[in-house]
Formats: sequence, structure tokens, C-alpha cells
Amino acid sequence: MPEPSEHMENRPWVESILRKIPGFRGYLEKEYRRDSDALQRKWLADRLGRSKRGLDDFSRALADAASIDALPLCDRLRGRLDKLIGRIAGAMQGYSGMFDLVRIDEGVLDKVYAHDVSLIEQVETLSTAVEALADKVEGAAELIPPLLRQVDELERAWDDREDILRGLE
Repeated sequence: MPEPSEHMENRPWVESILRKIPGFRGYLEKEYRRDSDALQRKWLADRLGRSKRGLDDFSRALADAASIDALPLCDRLRGRLDKLIGRIAGAMQGYSGMFDLVRIDEGVLDKVYAHDVSLIEQVETLSTAVEALADKVEGAAELIPPLLRQVDELERAWDDREDILRGLE
């Protein structure tokens, strides 16, 4: 995930000049933060979406092995992933109000960024575990509940992110 400061440093020379205009610098920095936030949320949603292929392969393997008892759990996990992906991807407009302020609390932004790094780690752990399901048909009913708990943890972490942004942490 790109760090917001990297966005500011890798801009064309015209923007470097414009940043010297009073008031315009703050506008550009808000835009860079929006860009970073949008990229990060897109990555999270895309990574979770890609992991569902492993769940689809797992469901097919269960059906092929006539082990259909775990299929409802697979559907439940798929639905929970879809809901989480929707929350992450659909959050774009909800956070623009925070960035519209002329003066942005850097401490809050640092907390959000640190929290986002932990979200990336959690999404990667969950996605890797979901993708690994395809190789495991034995004991399928026991494999899904821990993944559902990971989704619960991710949903709570996303709630925490929203609370930080609202100042409710």
C-alpha cells in the first residue's frame, strides 16, 4: 500500500510549484490522502475478492467428493466475505468529509494509517487461509468456523477504523 507521503513526493513539477501557493498545498495534500485511502481500500476489497476463488474451488471439491454437509458453511463464508468487501469498497464517499477540513489532525491520520497496515495483514492472512481451502476436503466442516471468526475480527477492525475517522475511538 502506498504511503500518503509517497504520493506527495512523486508528483509533477507543476504541483510542486502550486504547493507553494498559500492554501493550495493543503488542498493537494487532502487529495493525496484521498488517493492513498482509495488505493488502500481497493486493494483490500480486491484481495478479499480474489480469495473467493479458493472458496469456489473448495466448494466444487466438496460437491465432487459428495461431502455436501459443509456447503452451507461455504455459502455463509462467501456471503460474509461479500458483505465485508461491500463495506470496504463502498466506504469511499463516507470518508471524504474527514478530508474536506482545511486543517487535518495528523495524529488521527497516523492512527488510521497504522490501523490500515494491520488491516492489510489481517486481509492477507484471511485470504491466504481461504485460498488454501481448495487442497483440503477432509474435515471440511471444521475448517470454515475459524475463517468465519477471522471475518468477524476483520469486521470489528473495520468498525474500529470508522470510529477512528469519526473521532469515536
